[in-house]
Amino acid sequence: MTSSQPYRLRLPGPTPVPEQVRQAISQPVVNHRGPEFRAMYEQVQRLAKPIFGTESQIIALACSGTGAMEAALVNVLCPGERVLVAINGQFSERFAAIARALGAEVDVIEVPWGRAVDAADIENRVSKTHYRAVVVVHNESSTAITTPLEPIGALLRDRETIFVVDSVSGLAGTEIRQDEWGADIVVTASQKALMCPPGAALVSISEKARKLIALELRFPRFYFDFRKALASSEKFETPFTAPVTLVAGLKAALEMIHTEGLPAVLKRHGRLSSALRAGCVAIGLPAFGDRAAQSATVVAVEVPQNLNGADIVRLLYERHRTVIAGARNNRLTGKIIRFGTMGHIHEADILTDLEHLEDVLAALGHSFRRGNGVAAADAMLQNS
Repeated sequence: MTSSQPYRLRLPGPTPVPEQVRQAISQPVVNHRGPEFRAMYEQVQRLAKPIFGTESQIIALACSGTGAMEAALVNVLCPGERVLVAINGQFSERFAAIARALGAEVDVIEVPWGRAVDAADIENRVSKTHYRAVVVVHNESSTAITTPLEPIGALLRDRETIFVVDSVSGLAGTEIRQDEWGADIVVTASQKALMCPPGAALVSISEKARKLIALELRFPRFYFDFRKALASSEKFETPFTAPVTLVAGLKAALEMIHTEGLPAVLKRHGRLSSALRAGCVAIGLPAFGDRAAQSATVVAVEVPQNLNGADIVRLLYERHRTVIAGARNNRLTGKIIRFGTMGHIHEADILTDLEHLEDVLAALGHSFRRGNGVAAADAMLQNS
C-alpha cells in the first residue's frame, strides 16, 4: 500500500459522504432555535416522507441507529408487557437485548441466519399470545438479508400490536412503503444509504403508534420521549439541541436522492449489489444465505474453507486501502466478508472492489481465473 492510494470506505456503514453533503455540513453552524434551522428541518421532513413511504410525522434524533431502536421500544412498551422479536442476525439480536435491558417480557422467533423472517411464524405467535409490539429488522446487514414487511404488516394492521421496524441499513436503498405495508414505527440512521456521517437518526411514527405513545403508562422516558419530539417537530424544531450540521447534511443528501429520482436510486442499488455478487460468485465466493432474500444494500459472500475472512479484510486494507467488513459475531467469524452497496456508489466502485479482491485472493493462494470476477460484474452491468 502506498500513501497515494485513496482510502476506499466500502463497509456496510458508515458509507462514503458525497461532496455535496460534505459542503453542506461544513457551512457555519446556525441557531437550532432560529428560522434557518426550522427551514432545514422542514425540508428534511418533507423530503424524507416519500422515502419512508409515509404521510406520518418524521422526527430527528441526535443518536445512532441503536439509540433510535431503544427509543422506539421505550415509547411503546411498559414494564411487564410482551414484545416479540424475530431474530435472523446480529441487529435483531440487539433489538431483543435492548428490550430485555428495559425490563420487557421478550419472546423471540429464531430464524436461521441467512434467511428472511417468515410472516407465517409471526402469525402463529400473535394468534396465541398478545404482544404490545412485534419487532423486525428490515435489512439485516450482518447477513445481507432483506425481510418482506408487507405480509407482516398485514397481520398486525388491525391488531393493537405495534409493528416496529429497523430499516437502518435498508431505507433509501431498499423500497419501503410504511403506510401501505402497515409499519407503525420505522427507524433509520444517517450513515448508511442516506450518505451522511454517523450521529443522526430519523424515526417515522404512525397514527396508531402515536395514540399509544401518548399514554403515560410507558417506560420512564425523558431525552427519548417521542411526545416531546413530535410536539417540537410540528414547529420544525427538536426538544433538545439538534445535530444541526447533520440535519444540513441530511437535507443535501435527500435533495440528491430526489434529483436522481427514488425509483432510479433503488434500481441503482439493486444493479450494483447484483453485479458485485455475480463477480464474487465467478471467482469462487458464493453469496451467503437465501438467494431470494438478498439485500440491495449489503453483499455478504462465503469465504473458501481454506481461507479466513479476517485475512481478506486485512489484506484489502494493507494492499489497497479498501475497507470492507467481516462478520461481527461468533456464528460467522472468518466465514463471510461483507461489502456495502449503499449510498453514493457507482459502477466503477464495484469493478474496483473486484479488482482488489482478486488481487488479495491470489496473494492468499485461492485458485481461480484472474479477471473472471470483474468480467462477470461488468457483463451484468452492461445487460441491466
